[in-house]
Amino acid sequence: MKDTIQTLITRRSCRSYKEEQIKDEELKIILEAGTYAPTGMGKQSPIILVIQDEETRKKLTKINAKIAGDESRDTFYNAPTILLVMADKNIKTYIEDGSLVLGNMMNAAAALNVGSCWIHRAKEELETEEGKKLLEKWGIPDNFVGIGHCILGYAKESAKGADERKKDYIRYIK
Repeated sequence: MKDTIQTLITRRSCRSYKEEQIKDEELKIILEAGTYAPTGMGKQSPIILVIQDEETRKKLTKINAKIAGDESRDTFYNAPTILLVMADKNIKTYIEDGSLVLGNMMNAAAALNVGSCWIHRAKEELETEEGKKLLEKWGIPDNFVGIGHCILGYAKESAKGADERKKDYIRYIK
């Protein structure tokens, strides 16, 4: 139990990755942790797309960077694996469901010493013409909406410590 709490407290986003692909065994554990995230009424609205193919990774990076307004950089920080989380917009809790999946995967990655980071713009990415073509190619119905990306890889450097927590983070009403 103490290890779990320690992982939750010390996990940090990684933005500098080695080229080496993560091990399949580690990926499997991270993905499984994502599938056990709580979902509204247990409906399991999200799906997780694992992207390790370099061509697809480049396409997503180009779309994401354009939306970010900076096409000169890799908005996925050269991470070798991108987990694209989408969820069924017909389920009322789809955003929360997908967000919890992302959180579970990032915490699982930290427990395995795999670097991770949440990358935004998945919704906007999949709403572009290129994004719609990718969804069609992948056989994903149009009721699925991008929630976020969890990038994975081995960190090039150790994460820095956490910033001090703000004083009014927690408020009690008794």
